[in-house]
Amino acid sequence: MRDHDLAPGRPEPRLTTKETAELLGVKPETVYAYVSRGLLGSRREPGSRASTFDAQEVTALARRNRREAAGTSGAGIDLSVRTGITLIEQDRYYYRGVDATELTAHHSFEEVAEWLWTGELVPGAAFFAPGTTVETARRAVSALPEHTSTTDRLRMAAIAAATEDPLRFDLSEDAVLGAGRVLVPTLVAALPMARPDRRDEGPLARRLWNRLSGRAPDEAGLRVLDTALGLLADHDLAASTLAVRVAASARAHAYAAVSAGLGALEGPLHGAASGLAHRMLLDVLDQGTAGPVIAAELRAGRRVPGLGHRLYAGEDPRAQALFRLLEEIPRAEPALLAAHDIIATTARHTPLHANVDLALAVFTASSGMPASAGETVFAVARTAGWIAHALEEYGERPLRMRPSGHYVGPKPPQPLP
Repeated sequence: MRDHDLAPGRPEPRLTTKETAELLGVKPETVYAYVSRGLLGSRREPGSRASTFDAQEVTALARRNRREAAGTSGAGIDLSVRTGITLIEQDRYYYRGVDATELTAHHSFEEVAEWLWTGELVPGAAFFAPGTTVETARRAVSALPEHTSTTDRLRMAAIAAATEDPLRFDLSEDAVLGAGRVLVPTLVAALPMARPDRRDEGPLARRLWNRLSGRAPDEAGLRVLDTALGLLADHDLAASTLAVRVAASARAHAYAAVSAGLGALEGPLHGAASGLAHRMLLDVLDQGTAGPVIAAELRAGRRVPGLGHRLYAGEDPRAQALFRLLEEIPRAEPALLAAHDIIATTARHTPLHANVDLALAVFTASSGMPASAGETVFAVARTAGWIAHALEEYGERPLRMRPSGHYVGPKPPQPLP
């Protein structure tokens, strides 16, 4: 591919969509995906409905794409995934350039989700699913055995929701956004109520609370839950998010991509971590001190849950934000004191900071929720981020995430067994 020839003295050369697509070696639809992700700027000329693009900006993007392609492995896997969604640096993290803790302090989870998906703020955004979709998902989930994990219930709900969406194979931005706005509330609605007499209405955080706790929600508790959903919506390329992008790279529809993320989330080192911290916190509350509980964890060869994060040298900013809110709730004080005891006891030997799993555990333990509640909050929240990553991946070269195996088996040819 040749760089666009810029004539000397030509004032701010502009390219048509067709010329831009040819220069980048992509489809016109991908050009507009680049625009929506902030990788390209566009402008409509006076008297025309067509968009034009700055030639120098397009040329720079083409060069960057070629450099990344040159760094791709022989089998075609892009080892570094370019993304405009979340940046983590210097113990802070940002959603599309905006401090995530500040964003979630001022906007609801639904508004944060719209920001992640489109880069636009939609005041008063609310997610509700069609009754037929919810009913199909509820029937599918209710058919599962009673001991089924929450993540399996959510995965079943996602599959059921897909069957109700005839446009699920349409991977255009509008269709995927529509799927996201239906799927997130469907996951919540498909879970059984903690108390059957609750009305299923209001913001998503309230609807989710009614499935996690038998207690009536209060505004302070709902604020913590809504903030937690926003804080957990995305966190760069965690294992589950990478699974979503691999599925999207193969052009799986959004429901299938989310299902792939839920599968990875169920691992004990990912989504289940808050449940482990919840149980440990209850043990500390029961015994009145963290010492013997920490000793038992270490003696069993386990790491202490809720402490440390490989991406933060200091305290997890998500934990900081949630702890500040929890300090305003009197009923959370015993669990907060137990969490501080855990941190102080462990710090005698290893200076580890609290992560979001410990903060979630304080919230769920003090709100009358089961140990699995944190995993449910995590999964519902992260679905928003997964939709954002799937959207982004649909604008990339398909099947680019195809690693080659490093074969270490018997050298062929071997005799027929």
